[in-house]
Amino acid sequence: MKILVINGPNLNMLGIREPGIYGSETYASLVKLISEYCDSKGIEVDFFQSNHEGAIVDRIQEAYGVFDGIVINPAAYTHTSVAILDALKAVSIPAVEVHISAVNEREDFRQISYAGKACVKTYMGLGFNGYIEAVKFLENYLAEKQ
Repeated sequence: MKILVINGPNLNMLGIREPGIYGSETYASLVKLISEYCDSKGIEVDFFQSNHEGAIVDRIQEAYGVFDGIVINPAAYTHTSVAILDALKAVSIPAVEVHISAVNEREDFRQISYAGKACVKTYMGLGFNGYIEAVKFLENYLAEKQ
């Protein structure tokens, strides 16, 4: 099984950016946590982070025929990007949306998720553990599809 983990804008600033919301752990810590879990399960994992919407769209398109599942935290693009939604729909790779914070408890403008409309599951408010839950979900989801 091959999983692509995509992180959107400002997630490279974890540990610095609003630690009261996102915690004090860094992006490198997040990558390490996911890598260690995937290694323990024999799952191939690749990571991509960008602050640019088009780069995220390009990476989703490049995943077609290469990855079995996508874990995506579109960050601010969650609430604005029909392009990311369309890319996820175009490739038809099972995707799970993740948010570190409880987005549903935050500002009104954060209450819509375009990307989530193309995802089979969403985890929010679980911190970094949401990514592990997303990978676990994909493990089971993909096993059932075989």
